[in-house]
Amino acid sequence: MPIARNQKRARSRPRLLCATAIVTFAFGLSACSVGPDFVKPKLSDEAGYTPEKLAPNTASADVPGGQTQHFVEAEDIPGQWWTLFHSAALNALIDEALKANPNIAAAQAALRQANENAYADQGSLFPTLSGTASATREKISGASSQASGFSGASSGGSSFSAPGANALSPTLSLTSASLSVSYSPDVFGGVRRQVESSQAQAQYERFQLEATYLTLTSNVANSAVTLASLRDQIAATNDIIKIESDQLDLVKKQYALGATARSTVLTQQANLEQTRATLPPLQKQLEQARNQLMTYVGRFPNQDKGETFELASLELPADLPVSLPSKLVEQRPDVRESEAQLHEASANVGVAIANQLPQFTITGDLGSSATSFAQMFSPGTGLWSIGGSIAQTFFDGGMLEHRKRAAVAAYDEAAANYKGTALSAFQDVANALRAVQTDADALKADAIAEKAAFENLQLNSAQYRLGAIDQITLLNAEQTYENALLARVRAQAARYSDTIALFQALGGGWWNRSDVAPDTTGSPDRFTLPPFDQIKLPFATGGEAQ
Repeated sequence: MPIARNQKRARSRPRLLCATAIVTFAFGLSACSVGPDFVKPKLSDEAGYTPEKLAPNTASADVPGGQTQHFVEAEDIPGQWWTLFHSAALNALIDEALKANPNIAAAQAALRQANENAYADQGSLFPTLSGTASATREKISGASSQASGFSGASSGGSSFSAPGANALSPTLSLTSASLSVSYSPDVFGGVRRQVESSQAQAQYERFQLEATYLTLTSNVANSAVTLASLRDQIAATNDIIKIESDQLDLVKKQYALGATARSTVLTQQANLEQTRATLPPLQKQLEQARNQLMTYVGRFPNQDKGETFELASLELPADLPVSLPSKLVEQRPDVRESEAQLHEASANVGVAIANQLPQFTITGDLGSSATSFAQMFSPGTGLWSIGGSIAQTFFDGGMLEHRKRAAVAAYDEAAANYKGTALSAFQDVANALRAVQTDADALKADAIAEKAAFENLQLNSAQYRLGAIDQITLLNAEQTYENALLARVRAQAARYSDTIALFQALGGGWWNRSDVAPDTTGSPDRFTLPPFDQIKLPFATGGEAQ
């Protein structure tokens, strides 16, 4: 028995050595990656939002939404920035939208798909191990066996018969089992570049999801402001209609007394009807805005639950965070998307280069074959094989070379797109900052103009009753007040919209989010990308990426 065990160990030792040699050789070959190593593009030190120092405060007006706002540089942005408006109805709608909006669900699914594709590509870095087992029982034709001398006496005088078979029709059984190993060593790093490309694509989908969150929350907040503005404009128009209706009643009384002409009545009536004609367009806009809001929160138009908004019920945030320019490219989801696309294009250059180089394959088989299952592990039934191959394309009509050049051109395109996206991001912030400042000045002026126009209208109405002025002067006063009142309402709404636009332009604080459950984010953190500050590649054109 000790001798038999030693013989088994002696027979298994070569198999173990062969397997060890395969793995050691395969991983030893994978030591480098061709193509460029990616590095995050560097932002110019001159990048900024305004040519001069930003004023610390905005103007103020003595109306709702007219508070002074303060710019706080380098202040972090809250993940749920919309709560700064202190509207429970707005908070509830955004929470509902984040759970029910189909665009969110689509972006989450796209991220999960990209993650799974990245995991699938990672599998190419490892050997493939497969097992095979088979059992065959076969009856051989008697004529065939006789022709081959299978059932007759051999030249040595002995005969053979398969178990359970007659001499004319032998029946054979064959049982076999084997393990097969196949591995393509990533000698030049093409597979690793492909994994890098897939991970960059997943990173793109990660920030595409964040961009979808940011766009949705901004759209819901803007819809609330639009609804509030339209409601206030309709209310203001009704106030103007009331004033003009009272004026028409006065003119009609004067006409009945013979104190004025019929044309005066018709002129006043025409002015009133013109004002009334502005109501239907406002009501149409109000309904369309509400339908849009229903779509954002995942409802059908007939599922309106009666949420209402007024500008006076929304609190304008007093402090506005202004991120440092160097932080903007880290915070903007669209810039991070573009960065991920540049990373993907860089990795694809390496893939294209690796495809031009020799391709290696190593295979190995280990198994046993016997005429019965009981004999599968008997001495003499074992079998094994090991082999390797190398393939190199010598002529393909320039296909691989042109694909490499196409990958370099795609990198050039991604680099240009990244620069354009970064410039647009700074433009958005600069526009939002200017809008916050100038629209605060506009509201202050509009509030003063409205007050003056209202006092002027009251004065002209009193003078008209006394016959001190003509109707044209009164109509002009009415029109001036109408314009001033509506302008003030729109200016109020603009301040809220400007604040929303600034939060959106600065990235929306997605890095501080706590309102989205981890299982609804598409699991973006199940794998870790290489730190961008540890990857090397100049932000330049494709000529340097070769």
